[in-house]
Amino acid sequence: QVQLVESGGGLVQPGGSLRLSCAASITFFSIYDMGWYRQAPGKQRELVAGITSDRSTNYADSVKGRFTISRDNAKKTVYLQMNSLKPEDTAVYYCNVHRSPANYWGQGTQVTVSS
Repeated sequence: QVQLVESGGGLVQPGGSLRLSCAASITFFSIYDMGWYRQAPGKQRELVAGITSDRSTNYADSVKGRFTISRDNAKKTVYLQMNSLKPEDTAVYYCNVHRSPANYWGQGTQVTVSS
């Protein structure tokens, strides 16, 4: 059974930084595309950043230049470095691993940006 375990969320002041991690218990981790999504209260879940198996990346316009997604295939882990955080970044952040037809989600980690 595939498990995704997220960590690194918390409370941070505006302008601060956090690094989220997602450790995956999955065979052949390197062939999967991965992503970080977020869902704020009353809003739909949205893609924040994605990284493919060949390490191509894409970002939501709202986080470009502030967030960086990366992966360590040896550790079966994907990261999201978040800098210059804003109150509007407050949300539950979810890790996603997919390779059609497989699609897996983590349990989510709360990120709160507030003074």
